[in-house]
Amino acid sequence: MSQAKLSVNINKIATLRNSRGGNNPNLVKTALDCERFGAQGITVHPRPDERHIRYQDVFDLKDKIQTEFNIEGNCEEEKFVELVLKNKPAQVTLVPDVLGQITSNHGWDTIKHQNYLQDIIAKFREQNIRVSIFVDANVEMIEAAKTTGTDRIELYTEAYAKQFENNREKAILPYIAAAHKANELGIGINAGHDLDLHNLHYFAQNIPGLLEVSIGHALIVDALYLGLENTIQRYLYQLK
Repeated sequence: MSQAKLSVNINKIATLRNSRGGNNPNLVKTALDCERFGAQGITVHPRPDERHIRYQDVFDLKDKIQTEFNIEGNCEEEKFVELVLKNKPAQVTLVPDVLGQITSNHGWDTIKHQNYLQDIIAKFREQNIRVSIFVDANVEMIEAAKTTGTDRIELYTEAYAKQFENNREKAILPYIAAAHKANELGIGINAGHDLDLHNLHYFAQNIPGLLEVSIGHALIVDALYLGLENTIQRYLYQLK
């Protein structure tokens, strides 16, 4: 079984930059350093208010990224769809955010939104952009995800992270079931949200077919204490 890839979400770097104006820290340099330190991908999640990643950042990064570039966001926003189609990243991750949402907090209802997802996913795949959709660890939602034509799902892992300290065996069970169903249906598996140095290894070891984790907030917080290079190396170690 190959090791899952680490994609570093650099939204928090953009938040820090925007809080003071100017270009310090330099977002592009940070992304390139993350790659140099071992990250196999860079993730950004632009939102309409541009409170962290700006739309121009996406263009600036696309010209420089050497690993996989993953743009995630709400595909119901027309400007987001245009941004993705103009930049053609390796992967687009579709998240059902609402306007002004602080952070993603639920997956797609792939049954209710099946027709919509089929149409929007086809639009991206026509441009050879790999598509991943954000879903909860629910077998029914995984089954319906298959009919949307998506290449991958991204398992929303906040519930796992919240339960991990109290009962890790119970916390991981829905994710194992979801992963088995995705593998059975031939859907690739990504994961993200609240994964950190404490819970990542157990998750990665128990999820069959895990291809990629996208981690931002926890990784950047750890980097304040441990340094960016050391932190990335530690996250990669957890994935072994």
